[in-house]
Amino acid sequence: MKLFDVYPLFDINVVQGKGCHVYDDKGNEYLDLYGGHAVISVGHTHPYYVEKLTAQLHRLAFYSNSVINKLQVELAEKLGRASGYDDYSLFLINSGAEANENALKLASFHTGKKKVVSFAHSFHGRTSAAVNVTDNPKIIAPINHTFEVVYLPLNNIEAVRRELAGGDVCAVVIEGIQGVGGIQLPSDEFLRQLRQACTDTATVLIVDEIQSGYGRSGKFFAHQYAGIRPDIITMAKGMGNGFPIGGLLISPMFTPSYGMLGTTFGGNHLACTAAIAVLDIMESEKLVDNAARVGAWLMEQLKQLPGIKEVRGRGLMIGIEFEAPIKELRTSLLFDYKVFTGVAGAHVIRLLPPLCLSMEEAADFIERFKKVLPSNA
Repeated sequence: MKLFDVYPLFDINVVQGKGCHVYDDKGNEYLDLYGGHAVISVGHTHPYYVEKLTAQLHRLAFYSNSVINKLQVELAEKLGRASGYDDYSLFLINSGAEANENALKLASFHTGKKKVVSFAHSFHGRTSAAVNVTDNPKIIAPINHTFEVVYLPLNNIEAVRRELAGGDVCAVVIEGIQGVGGIQLPSDEFLRQLRQACTDTATVLIVDEIQSGYGRSGKFFAHQYAGIRPDIITMAKGMGNGFPIGGLLISPMFTPSYGMLGTTFGGNHLACTAAIAVLDIMESEKLVDNAARVGAWLMEQLKQLPGIKEVRGRGLMIGIEFEAPIKELRTSLLFDYKVFTGVAGAHVIRLLPPLCLSMEEAADFIERFKKVLPSNA
């Protein structure tokens, strides 16, 4: 049997990781400025993380949600304190797409409506409802068109107000920072106006913090720069530092009922242990503050380099846009200078390193990055 060929792969076999570095089977060391799509939050193979997961695996790996799981309770309490949302409820699942799927379902239950407002260049996942609110027709199959979606320009509040005035919108879904869309930021003022517009029309506001959340922006959630409180917040990626877990933070305005939402694997014992370890490490090592400090320094350094059109982002979620396509630049950075980065489209390099990235590692990246810039070609 062969693998279903849907990923273009670099000819690199990563077999080990430590902190902000990974190693291939030939012994090459790479500086990891991508964290496997923003997943690695506290660093590869953090000793505390490994210890906690190993100990739990010796006790119990899994049982279903038909019995009490006190690890879920512990996770909810710690997450509430860390995020500032201890009055919200937590629903646990396995991935970001699943988080958005359940958020849209919950919003539709609550409002009795099904039309959704999303934004140009958005990405919310690949499952049925989540992909339908993703602005990329190439990955939306005919079977996914199960409800009406309107895509509006980011940061255009008048367009949102006109759409909500019809009274038929179930939810507005927006990323805290657009990741796949090129590290595009909703302005703080736009988010505040959006919150008010949703409140005025009884529309559910869903903020997708799957990539921009969990400390990556320099706050626990990116939307907290605007001082707003969404009705539902979706999370995944950095939540488990590589162990599959996702979640929804749900406003007290929603009333749960048995069978409304459900999952087999969500909130299992190993997943909760991974997520608890992540929060413990984030607190003890002050990783949210580190992301803000190191990210600000990185952006300042990048803005001084030649040949770059624009640098965007917050914390350790950074987009570097060039006029020309960046495929060769990124390939050289990876194979010649041993740095993993991401892309967003043809012109944007995306940096999503572990939140433990040090100033020394950031400076090391800048020196390697200078060597691949067009002016040095």
